[in-house]
Amino acid sequence: MTSSNSSNSLSSTFYLAGIPGYEEFHHWISIPFCLLYCVGIMGNCAILHIVRTDPRLHEPMYYFLAMLSLTDMGMSMPTMISLFRVLWSISREIQFNVCIVQMFFIHTFSFTESSVLLAMALDRYVAICHPLRYASILTPRLIIKIGTAALLRSAFPVIPLMVRLTYFPFCRSHILSHSYCLHQDMIRLACADIRFNVIYGLVFITVLWGMDSVGIFVSYVFILRSVLSIASREGRLKALNTCASHICAVLILYVLMIGLSMVHRFAKHSSPLIHIFMAHIYLVIPPVLNPIIYSVKTKQIRQRILHLFLPPKH
Repeated sequence: MTSSNSSNSLSSTFYLAGIPGYEEFHHWISIPFCLLYCVGIMGNCAILHIVRTDPRLHEPMYYFLAMLSLTDMGMSMPTMISLFRVLWSISREIQFNVCIVQMFFIHTFSFTESSVLLAMALDRYVAICHPLRYASILTPRLIIKIGTAALLRSAFPVIPLMVRLTYFPFCRSHILSHSYCLHQDMIRLACADIRFNVIYGLVFITVLWGMDSVGIFVSYVFILRSVLSIASREGRLKALNTCASHICAVLILYVLMIGLSMVHRFAKHSSPLIHIFMAHIYLVIPPVLNPIIYSVKTKQIRQRILHLFLPPKH
């Protein structure tokens, strides 16, 4: 019976939702989404290219920035194809196995982004509090280990949720609430006991994001204590300025994350447009804004971006 349910689930077809009530404007609505995705992809690809090709940027801070760009793209790109298939009226259908894969990448890279921001906070802590030991502490080997640990730490806990979904029968509506697959959306349609998925998911999110946010907070407590001990005002401002981009990236992710959680928790009966809008903003805005923030606030990145897109005339 269990294998039959699993087989039925894996062969099921689900239907993605667009913008309810605005179906006739889907083609027009796709234009700003297309622009945002293009800006995000171009910006993050530019960051990756610059960090890879400029030897002056082969430092821990920029390696972590490259990780953030990869994570941003990994979080937003799995939604892109299914979103435009819906908005361009190509197809609303998505197979269950494709849905599971998409869901895995979205949730994994969403958690990885938080872990990468924690790693970047630790990078700033070492750079400001232990500047003379910066290169000896954050060696390339350690950076690779941190990046691998951040990815595995986010991916492995997601697997049990995905595996459990394959054994759920879906005897209710197969219409999803978004134009891509989310775990909380899928379990709502399952005709089974979903308590494990709900409790496990809540504990996993609380522990992972809780640990990351506490780690970031503690890092900045030590950073501020070190900065306040600097005698000159210019020195304090220079030290804090190196953290400005990272603080903005943290605020973008956590403000959007908290906003999305508040909508799901306290606005369950509000207009579906609010839920759809917040879900898309959460996945699209960080990949768009993070390269812009680092390009504006980081001199080396800004100069290379300008040189890349506006090459000097000879």
